[in-house]
Amino acid sequence: MTVLTTERLNLVPFTDDHVDGLSALNSDPEVMRYILGRPETRDETVAVVERVKRRWIEIGYSWWSFIERDSGEIVGAGCLQNLRREATASPDPSCPLEIGWRLRRDDWHRGLATEAARAIAGFGFDTVHADELYAVCDPDNVASANVMKRLGMQYAGLQTWYGKSLATYRTTALQ
Repeated sequence: MTVLTTERLNLVPFTDDHVDGLSALNSDPEVMRYILGRPETRDETVAVVERVKRRWIEIGYSWWSFIERDSGEIVGAGCLQNLRREATASPDPSCPLEIGWRLRRDDWHRGLATEAARAIAGFGFDTVHADELYAVCDPDNVASANVMKRLGMQYAGLQTWYGKSLATYRTTALQ
């Protein structure tokens, strides 16, 4: 399992020690508004951490906790994973790779999502050898779309992913 380091963050694959921080993140209705449309319960977070730990072992990539280097606190989470056409928990290796992120509300507007996404994309291109990476968001999630644009990703229109019509961006390299 790969730990990534940026100027302000350590990106650490999910572990049981991250459950409290991830549960705090995922239980915030504003953080989850465009992801699930509702807060995630602690039990759901525990189940996700278990799935993610298995994916790291099985395929060599999945979700990281974003741990702020100065404070040691979990400030977000992000992934490299295969997109899915339907809203299922199982990865679909026939679908392209996606980078994704979410941040604690008190850490919005600090550039952390862009910083972490660059590191994840670098891992996707350099280690996993992806030819192309996607990112998707709810069409109303302007903040996430702006991160995609800052990364130099190109808008590919509304496409169906996770059983929803999502704004889709892609890139073959980051700017």
